Amino acid sequence: MGDVSLYTYKIFMKEKAVRAVFDKETITVYQAYRPAIAVPAVKNQKFVPPFKLDRMTWIKPSFLWMMYRCGWTLKEGQEHVLAIKIKREGWEWAMKHACLSHFDEKMHTSREEWKEKLQNAPVRIQWDPERDITLEKLDYRAIQVGLSGEAVPNYVNEWIVEIKDISAQCREIHQLVQNGKIEQAKALLPQEEIYSEDELVF
Repeated sequence: MGDVSLYTYKIFMKEKAVRAVFDKETITVYQAYRPAIAVPAVKNQKFVPPFKLDRMTWIKPSFLWMMYRCGWTLKEGQEHVLAIKIKREGWEWAMKHACLSHFDEKMHTSREEWKEKLQNAPVRIQWDPERDITLEKLDYRAIQVGLSGEAVPNYVNEWIVEIKDISAQCREIHQLVQNGKIEQAKALLPQEEIYSEDELVF
């Protein structure tokens, strides 16, 4: 969101709030990978080859949106879901250096300005409908954050605090949902809260 005013940024965040698991030092994001990337990442507590630093990588603070994206770990190439704790300062750097992946007249003065920012920004932001525990659309949105350029090595080498494979937990929740045990499934969900503008360091 680059150089938009703080006032505009706050209005934007009120309309589409970030929901996440976080504490004073970290915020948890999710990614899903094939075993060749996920297993070494957990072992080394860092992404290592075949993970590529020169490719855009998307991080997602919404657990249920991640479940929608990976099909509860059942989609090919997304069998391992990683819960990744990153430093809040890294997340906030990403927010400061981001551009929306689509044109929004509330955030940009013209399409040309947006295109130029998009080309130069190391971070892209996309808002997609949030999902409930049955993966149906909700009436508010979840944030997806695409890291590229300098943001990827920053993420890999500086921001990551912990990488945990939560695939078994994901499948356990899914099984409960399939068996109609919705309340039991909900009890196992990560407890996400709104990461409000008051918690952002701007």
